Amino acid sequence: MTKRDHAQLRIAVDLAILTVREGSLQVLVITRGNKPFVGQPALPGGFVRTGEDIGAAAVRELGEETGLDGGQLHLEQFAVYGDPERDPRGRVVSVAYLAIMPDLPIPTAGSDASSASWIPVDKVRGSLAFDHDRILDDAVESARRRLELTTLATKFCPAEFTIGDLRSVYEVVWGEPLDPRNFSRKVINTEGFVEPTDNKRVPATGRPAALYRAGPATTLNPPIMRTGSR
Repeated sequence: MTKRDHAQLRIAVDLAILTVREGSLQVLVITRGNKPFVGQPALPGGFVRTGEDIGAAAVRELGEETGLDGGQLHLEQFAVYGDPERDPRGRVVSVAYLAIMPDLPIPTAGSDASSASWIPVDKVRGSLAFDHDRILDDAVESARRRLELTTLATKFCPAEFTIGDLRSVYEVVWGEPLDPRNFSRKVINTEGFVEPTDNKRVPATGRPAALYRAGPATTLNPPIMRTGSR
């Protein structure tokens, strides 16, 4: 093979589906039922079929391997992975999709997956097949960036929530504790982020906490940045 020869490759899709469950950032993971990496955890995904749109392939693979309806999720392309050695079966380029959504159901295994489940990101990182650890790391960083720039975090809160509830979402996704007073000041001073409901949550002990609802904004201006972010 010379440098002028064109690569013969296959196209695949991989899906990083993230949610906040049980106080942790979790990712949808399958256990591979087929070679290569049989029995090893991996992100859902597979090959694009002849004549199939790449986005349609992502929806199909998610449904086949986990039982989740990708048509009801906001699946967004976020990266392409094409290292020549990423798949032992040959040259495979993968288009990666990301969704971060609340209230996602328990998955059910199917197709070439022997199991499917939600697993905390911190517990599965470093064990995934192919280059899926890299894909997951990139997906988590993308999700963290979204919380800096958008009002996505409010979707993981109930209809009425405290600033502490909202802060907990940020702490889970960002993986770092936040100063309560500083966070509260930033949220309340960001136009359209949250709106007061004039209701309070009265705990068994301690002071009542003001309740808010999601505001009309979809982007944050100014952004709420992580420590060390630019």
